[in-house]
Amino acid sequence: MSHDHIAVGQRVLNIEARAVDALRDSLDNNFVRACDLMLEARGRVIVTGMGKSGHVGSKLAATLASTGTPAFFVHPGEASHGDLGMITQDDVVLALSNSGETAEVLAILPVIKRKGTQLIGMTGRPQSALAQLSDVHLTVAVAEEACPHNLAPTSSTTAALAMGDALAIALLEARGFTAEDFALSHPGGSLGRRLLLKVDDIMHSGEDLPEVDSTTALTEALLEMTRKGLGMTAITDPDGRLAGIFTDGDLRRMLDRDIDIRSATIAEVMITDPITIEPGHLAAEALQIMESRKINGLVVCDDQRRPLGAFNMQDLLRAGVV
Repeated sequence: MSHDHIAVGQRVLNIEARAVDALRDSLDNNFVRACDLMLEARGRVIVTGMGKSGHVGSKLAATLASTGTPAFFVHPGEASHGDLGMITQDDVVLALSNSGETAEVLAILPVIKRKGTQLIGMTGRPQSALAQLSDVHLTVAVAEEACPHNLAPTSSTTAALAMGDALAIALLEARGFTAEDFALSHPGGSLGRRLLLKVDDIMHSGEDLPEVDSTTALTEALLEMTRKGLGMTAITDPDGRLAGIFTDGDLRRMLDRDIDIRSATIAEVMITDPITIEPGHLAAEALQIMESRKINGLVVCDDQRRPLGAFNMQDLLRAGVV
């Protein structure tokens, strides 16, 4: 029997897109109150849910935590066997249940209420027990599941996931949470590398810095470039300040000129007043400069224009900045 998989996939995506679209139009003051409760909490946001709602809740807790709102997930079944001790009066509990009648979630509500912990419920049924017991209720009702039997949680979990993301980003913006803040909690990720890595961390310095003085013969400067392997060399004046730069590209362009390679000095062919960067700048800034100026390398200089190091695009690639 032949199945049109593309048609089925499109139908599912259309149903779930309509569910999220309807959710957008349903946002009201309860959404504002939920955000305010989490912003004002002196403790953490504790997310809980069972089954598919638990999976969504676990993802939501991780999203909140990585975007500036301290949060963690507590399984409602484990909560009934000791993990409720993780929840304090200063926390806010965000409980997810599409039906609003999940037994494991309802079982821990009396203790949450006794502690005086604020409760935000997220359900698909405003008249459910969880909705009625919540201090704030967020409705994530959907017209239909994408499952042809209207049984498997599909549209409903998508709606809950989208509502959770809306909460997280609203809180992120309210807190003034920046990309740099995000990187601090993701130091091992590519974003962390892009945002936290400095040019000092990747530059070649000391004996590895390709550098010659301005009186050096062109042939000797080419040997220095070959030894150091950066495709470039810095050229300094008698005071040790950067006088110019010479790259592999400059060598190719020089071949079109009437210059005797054997007798020329590097000062005759170097590029004067090259683009440089100071230490302490982010590697991401260096990448932006190199891409906009269409250059393959940069010399790192101090405030007296003395070369401290150099790096090229390959160094940025190896560091995961590109």
